[in-house]
Amino acid sequence: MRRTIFRKFYRFLKGIHKISSASSKSFLFIAFDFWKLYKQKGITTEEYFQFEMEYRDVEFRNSFLGLNEQRFYLDYLNPKKYYILARNKYFTHKILDNTGIKKSDLYCYYQPEGKVLDSTEVANNVGDVIRILKNKKISQCVVKTTESSSGNDVFVVNDISYTENDCKMQLFDGTEIYLSSFLSNTPLIFESLIHQTEQLSSLNTSSVNTIRFMTTLHPNGDAKIIATFIKIGRSGKCVDNAGSGGNVDACIDTETGEIKYTIQFDGWRKIKNITHHPDSGNQVEGIKIKDWKNIKSQVIDFQRSFPYIKAAGWDIAITDEGPLVIEVNDMWDRTGQYFIRKGWRKEIRECYFAWEKTGVKYPFVRANNLLSKKKLEKIISYE
Repeated sequence: MRRTIFRKFYRFLKGIHKISSASSKSFLFIAFDFWKLYKQKGITTEEYFQFEMEYRDVEFRNSFLGLNEQRFYLDYLNPKKYYILARNKYFTHKILDNTGIKKSDLYCYYQPEGKVLDSTEVANNVGDVIRILKNKKISQCVVKTTESSSGNDVFVVNDISYTENDCKMQLFDGTEIYLSSFLSNTPLIFESLIHQTEQLSSLNTSSVNTIRFMTTLHPNGDAKIIATFIKIGRSGKCVDNAGSGGNVDACIDTETGEIKYTIQFDGWRKIKNITHHPDSGNQVEGIKIKDWKNIKSQVIDFQRSFPYIKAAGWDIAITDEGPLVIEVNDMWDRTGQYFIRKGWRKEIRECYFAWEKTGVKYPFVRANNLLSKKKLEKIISYE
């Protein structure tokens, strides 16, 4: 018991030291200020460090939704019995196919376990993948692992050359690999390339620059957009996720569609305010997304059509045909609160309490919370 307490205290001191070393504030100020926020909101030292809490105003600090509290709400709103529908990209494809929600085309699902006979979609080996792609005359595609996130394990294939028993794939960076050496024991999906609008492409041509729509669904069927922000890639990169480093990110005014608070994200506490893309020099700050009202209306319909996830983070590409779903996130990170310069605690809490009043209960949670039940109850009751 004493050893556990000592370890926790050591981690606490280490975290406070990391923050104070990167801050203009003193060690004692950081220690007391963090402890106040921890008691009130249960935030971690890592969150305090990342979001530069010592400089944040009262509004941001009160509205911020931290990991521990978020996990509690999302375990209920996006329950274990449903979350795999958003977590597994193949399952998401199949659900969205039957809802009318626009998305990329699914060419092939590679699942190395078992054997599906003569499927036009599911492949279990190299020969099956080649047969399916060849029959569909696919020469370009995007390949993703089924349960990755944050832009990881995404491969853009610009050209496919078929041979008798294999195929050569030319990747986005010019690398050429054979399918037989690429496939492993990891399930994959092969889907269509996405062509974004000229306006979105002008922000960075090498990546699909997606807009994250944070939405909630209430028991009466009312769907709300609670936050919007954009992730823009860097020149020569095919992913737009901030986690890959060096990206450009910005808030989008949910009412008007105007891009604001543009930053260059080079890592936590390595963030610069900018107005133009650092590579192309093209303006980002102040641009208004075209057809914004119609885009929002369609995303609200997306949320209504996907009731399994009641608080979702939609990664949306804007195409000439309208918004197109790249991914649905059920257990999203908290980074967007930095981009929009306010938290979304109030909106998520409102959604949670609305559903709780209906009496709907789920038998499982995904993971034990890091905080005790007594501590969580105190945090959740805080207005």
